[in-house]
Amino acid sequence: MKTIEIGDVPVGPDQQPFIIAEMSGNHNGDLERAKDIVRAVAETGAQALKLQTYTADTMTLDLDLPAFRLPSEHELWSDARLYDLYKEAHTPWAWHEPIFELAAELGMVAFSSAFDPTAIDFLEKLGVPAYKVASNEIGDLPLVRGMAETGKPIIISTGSATLTDIDAAVRAARSTGNEQIIVLSCTASYPAPPEQSNLRGIPVLRDALDVQVGLSDHTMGIGAAVAAVALGATVIEKHVTLKRIDGGVDSAFSLEPWELELLVESTRVAQLSLGKPVIGPKQAEQNVLRFRRSLYVTQDVQPGDLITPDNVRSIRPAGGLAPDLYPQVAGRPFRTAAPAGTPLTWDLL
Repeated sequence: MKTIEIGDVPVGPDQQPFIIAEMSGNHNGDLERAKDIVRAVAETGAQALKLQTYTADTMTLDLDLPAFRLPSEHELWSDARLYDLYKEAHTPWAWHEPIFELAAELGMVAFSSAFDPTAIDFLEKLGVPAYKVASNEIGDLPLVRGMAETGKPIIISTGSATLTDIDAAVRAARSTGNEQIIVLSCTASYPAPPEQSNLRGIPVLRDALDVQVGLSDHTMGIGAAVAAVALGATVIEKHVTLKRIDGGVDSAFSLEPWELELLVESTRVAQLSLGKPVIGPKQAEQNVLRFRRSLYVTQDVQPGDLITPDNVRSIRPAGGLAPDLYPQVAGRPFRTAAPAGTPLTWDLL
């Protein structure tokens, strides 16, 4: 699996997991709060900050029809009109440049999800290093091709998508000659139940599509994300806010900065722990090998003394014959004298 460069950050199975902090609407309509989120994310060690580039008008129509409302049983946005939700949650386009500039100053990669062709044009002018396809846009193949045609890495979220949907989007991206494709496993529920994450699908997607695979995670906490890295995820995306208690459209399932920092650290440990598919003593265990059990002389013995459980036992450290050889040496005479603490070897018999 080839490493993909997003900005100046290498992303791949042999690299530190690429952690994307999704701001979404957690700025709560306040540019200064948005900048505070950027600063807080930078302190956690996450490599990337992501926005969503749309307006209510580019996303939907200003209508109040049943099809344009969320269901009343929705956990977070019960009976909300789509237009109103997108109007509240969108990030003003005029904010993108100052947010991106601040992220760059703080050493992070910053990019966005484009929701229509005008957003691609706008983001190209800002020089974003990558694009994200949101889960519900995976079926908009012209939009997928439009992002891929920029020649920049494209990250495709797969919430609610079938393997046919995902394959079609990957093929659409590849049709432009772009092979810098990362697919994110995703459960498009807010928050998502951990038991419906189906993380075992991560290696299935990787092998079926021959792409890097990550996780866009909407579960609470960081457990699912760490497990995803253990299953081969190279990218983790999580929504981030300053404090959940502050409220906001996505705050309920977003991480606070201290949790994001823990995510960065824990996924790094998970990735390092994967190692190689090799069974046997590790380099860190060399000293331990010295203290395996072996047969030792436990009492001073003289030539002609017979080996008994009183003068030869299996003890630590290593150096003597293997403990399983005791039946073969029991009752045999010593050829030479040996003090207690001498490893039992064939030349003593």
